[in-house]
Amino acid sequence: MSENNGSTGNKKFLKGTLILTASSMVVKIIGSLNWIILSRILGGEGIGLYQMGFPIYLMAITVSSAGIPVAISIITAEKVAENDFFGAKRVFNVSLRLLFLSGLVFSSALWFGAGWLIENHWIRDARAYYSIIALAPAVFFVTFLASFRGYLQGWQIMTPTAASEVVEQLMRVVTMIVFAYMFMPYGLEYAAGGASMGAGVGAFCALLVLMWFYARLKRSLKDKMQGAAMTKEPESARKIITRLLKLALPVSMSSLMLPVVANLDLLIVPQRLEAAGFSVGESTELFGYLTGMAVPLVNLATIFTAAMTINLVPAISESRTLKDAAGIKAKISTAFRVAMIITLPCSVGLYLLAGDVAALIYNAPGAAGAIRTMSFGIFLLGLHQISTGILQGLGKTALPVIAMIFAAAVKVCLSWVLTAQPELGINGASIATLADFGIAAVLNMLFIYKHAHYSLSIGGIIKPALASAAMGAAVYGVLLIGAGWGAWSILAAMAVAVPVYAVALAGVGGLNKDDLEDIPFIGRRVLALGQRVGYFK
Repeated sequence: MSENNGSTGNKKFLKGTLILTASSMVVKIIGSLNWIILSRILGGEGIGLYQMGFPIYLMAITVSSAGIPVAISIITAEKVAENDFFGAKRVFNVSLRLLFLSGLVFSSALWFGAGWLIENHWIRDARAYYSIIALAPAVFFVTFLASFRGYLQGWQIMTPTAASEVVEQLMRVVTMIVFAYMFMPYGLEYAAGGASMGAGVGAFCALLVLMWFYARLKRSLKDKMQGAAMTKEPESARKIITRLLKLALPVSMSSLMLPVVANLDLLIVPQRLEAAGFSVGESTELFGYLTGMAVPLVNLATIFTAAMTINLVPAISESRTLKDAAGIKAKISTAFRVAMIITLPCSVGLYLLAGDVAALIYNAPGAAGAIRTMSFGIFLLGLHQISTGILQGLGKTALPVIAMIFAAAVKVCLSWVLTAQPELGINGASIATLADFGIAAVLNMLFIYKHAHYSLSIGGIIKPALASAAMGAAVYGVLLIGAGWGAWSILAAMAVAVPVYAVALAGVGGLNKDDLEDIPFIGRRVLALGQRVGYFK
């Protein structure tokens, strides 16, 4: 592959990453505003009723789609790379029918099984019945639209996914607030059920958006498909479904690992905190610091790497199909470099700002320790996300699951031992979580070395690390000067951090002219600005 083509490929998946990152940020902002308004309408009890149906709903959509969107993305990217447009369309049609049926089955199961869940005390409060049945239509729409998302991502077109996610969240929030307010006079359980209807309305609107993008893609391919002959014998539906499930089931297992690990934390951490000498109330409070404050900050800071993971799957599948080893290595290298350039300074920044964030944003100074320890999770989780996307793109979807299972086993052991140490307490659980991220990432990278013959360069780690250290020193200085400024000290530190890090990174050679030219939308503007002040000549 030529250098020019490699640069074009990098620009393509970086552009998609930026689009998905922007949409994810918009979705989170809308979601945050929603919780503020909805909490005022429903109150704590109403929110509790609303939340009772959600674990069942999340389990239903996880099982009903079973990781198939990722599998569709992989196979579609392979077909497109071979210019087998008929084959790509065949895969989409088969997967559409498959997800239609599975969505219908699980949606019906939730609708008709809601009473059984109440009667058998899976759901303790009978008033949650309306919340559960209101979520049933959403299972169908979310499952069905997954085929469209997977297919369009296979073409490496990320705008449909981004647009549909924003529309889904916006319509969901509007519906939740309006219906919760409308049904409140009839009782809290009806208001909670009305809020739950937002999931179905949002998913339906997202489906319409995706269908519009699909129709537009179909029109653009009309001439190509009319002029092209069907060079291959159409694959049987059975063969396509077998391949989809073979790729998808490990992805689904990865998704199921997250709630499994969360439930293990729920069982182990509070109990071991009590063994360390903390009271029940203190243990619950400390557990909340970790799971409700520290972990969400880590997840928020890894929005970019999560978006890049989605892009990497079809991008690497395309290069793999073309047997373009150089292209695979170029995309892997770019993904890891960008991930480290972003996650390392975020880890350093959160480490230094942990006390201020805990006190000023959460109004919980006691959470500072857990946040400070978990700050390094941004870097480790980012590497884990990227390496998982690479392995999925290589068609090795089972390998990340193996890594996650082994890492989770280590996490459980460490949580049991470290959390019970009085001098560690909740920091012991935080260290165990870091080990979970880190071990999974390291195992993934070993698998990548085996199958793609790629290993991380030391320079790629040291350069952003040095720039992050320089940024950290500047932030620390601002925090010393601005002690007592309250929220202004955080804003001042962030305002100083970005330019200092950028200048330091360019100074150590971690950011060059070619890198900026590869970054869509803002790269050339930053390059022009840098050249004006004497950089990137």
